[in-house]
Amino acid sequence: MRKKIVASLVLGGVLLVSFRSADNERYFEIAKNLDIFATLFKEVNTYYVDEITPAKMVKTGIDAMLKSLDPYTNYIPEDDIEDFRTMTTGQYGGIGAQVIKRSGRTIVQSAYEGYPAQKAGLLPGDELLTINGISTEKKSNSDISKLLKGQANSVVKLEVTRYGQDKPIEINITRDKIQVDNVPYYGMLASDIGYFQLSSFTVDAGKEVRMAVMKLKEQGAKKIVFDIRDNPGGLLNEAVNISNVFVDKGLDIVSTKGKVTEWNKTYKALDTPLDTHIPVVIITSNRSASASEIVSGVLQDYDRAVVVGERTFGKGLVQATRPLSYNSQLKVTTAKYYIPSGRCIQEIDYAHRADDGTLGKVPDSLRTAFKTASGRSVYDGGGVAPDVAVQEREIADITRVLLQKNYIFDYATRYRSEHATIPAAREFKVSDAEYQKFTQFLAAKDINYSTDAEKSLADLTKKVKDEKHYDDVKTELEAIRRKVSTNKSNDLTRFKPEIRELLEQEIVSRYYFQKGQIEASFDDDPNVLTAMQVLNDAPRYAALLKPGTPEAKTRPEAKRSTAGGK
Repeated sequence: MRKKIVASLVLGGVLLVSFRSADNERYFEIAKNLDIFATLFKEVNTYYVDEITPAKMVKTGIDAMLKSLDPYTNYIPEDDIEDFRTMTTGQYGGIGAQVIKRSGRTIVQSAYEGYPAQKAGLLPGDELLTINGISTEKKSNSDISKLLKGQANSVVKLEVTRYGQDKPIEINITRDKIQVDNVPYYGMLASDIGYFQLSSFTVDAGKEVRMAVMKLKEQGAKKIVFDIRDNPGGLLNEAVNISNVFVDKGLDIVSTKGKVTEWNKTYKALDTPLDTHIPVVIITSNRSASASEIVSGVLQDYDRAVVVGERTFGKGLVQATRPLSYNSQLKVTTAKYYIPSGRCIQEIDYAHRADDGTLGKVPDSLRTAFKTASGRSVYDGGGVAPDVAVQEREIADITRVLLQKNYIFDYATRYRSEHATIPAAREFKVSDAEYQKFTQFLAAKDINYSTDAEKSLADLTKKVKDEKHYDDVKTELEAIRRKVSTNKSNDLTRFKPEIRELLEQEIVSRYYFQKGQIEASFDDDPNVLTAMQVLNDAPRYAALLKPGTPEAKTRPEAKRSTAGGK
């Protein structure tokens, strides 16, 4: 009976909308289709053979409806509001650790430096057996997260197993207010080159960037590397604030244009900049999106920085949140944004789909040219293209397997239990003898995988068999197969440099946390090394910011890499 009443209330609300909008054909269509939805839901709820969960079924319908628009228009039910707030503010009450489910086990991936988990002695690699007496065995990642979060000053009791210890140990952690840093690292690459990394755009990101640049200048920085790789974006006003660190007060930063014209707005730099002359290289990847693209695009449009790396993701859309009934919310795409040159870098056209539902991209030939402040040509419709393209290296198949199966992670856990200290992050190296121990550690592990060559050979073998030519080429195919197999058996030796580099970074993170891991990557990071080369060559840096420079890669033909940033 209660379910019928709920359905009737929904239907009644629809009829009221219909009555108020009877003279408007569009709103009549809305009311008509909502009426159909409500009556359909009522009939399914009443007559379907099994009991249904109304909230789950309606959410499924809402999600499917919004999916037909774009990936960024989402329904946020009341239960998920807290997670959404964490995403936008970077704040939550908890212990300050990243925990993942792995083969049914709950493993600590990392503990944030200076926060309760790290202070209480929780280590990466620890397995959580119980949280406040509740077994983690059948809990999902979401369940685990909710159990660990809570009010500041409340205590969470963990039962933990640790590598090298026979019995579980108990760790009591007092929760605190966790503020995830937007700038997880800043430091000096050389005596005159400062570096900082921006990982998100939550509240106060602009203040953090301004502070990082100030500190770097105090340490002697005369040039800046600004790493924005893999940053998915966030608050638009923080993108404005960050751009304002490097460009003059009063300049246009970004304009938004959508259907609701009164919401259209041009955002300007409102504050006095920190430094409008210090040379800047900004590093991007193909996963730098949204607010990241505003910042990199603004600095490029004003010829304020040389962009190094990969073409960015291509998200030129803006979302706003709208309150719904019962404390739920709608995050809805309301506008496109345009950076100072006038271009919109949105790549995928969500408004027009093919008959099969696939989405189209703006072809290179139809992209429109715009001009930077100095007259350089830049293009719309496909992200921010780098001035100096650096394609991330594809890792070898063997390396990918070691990462996917967490063997590098697990060896670092073992190493940490056997070594109390290591040299500084930039100085630590895995010796040949230690690498040999790592290969011995792998001897008992499953590292089976198929290389691209093996897959291609299998496809070729199938094809010649289908065409009845296998007997003619069987000997040759078998010889190739043996050769590929022999080469594969040597992969741990052949790809030792890249495997050792990742092993060093993982081990360093156990002693010096995220900051140490970042520092350990500098000597082998092609983007950072290229950025330093550009900054150390003043004529080249200046030429890249002028029209007609042959090296500039801002044209849409700049290739995308399938590999992401580091």
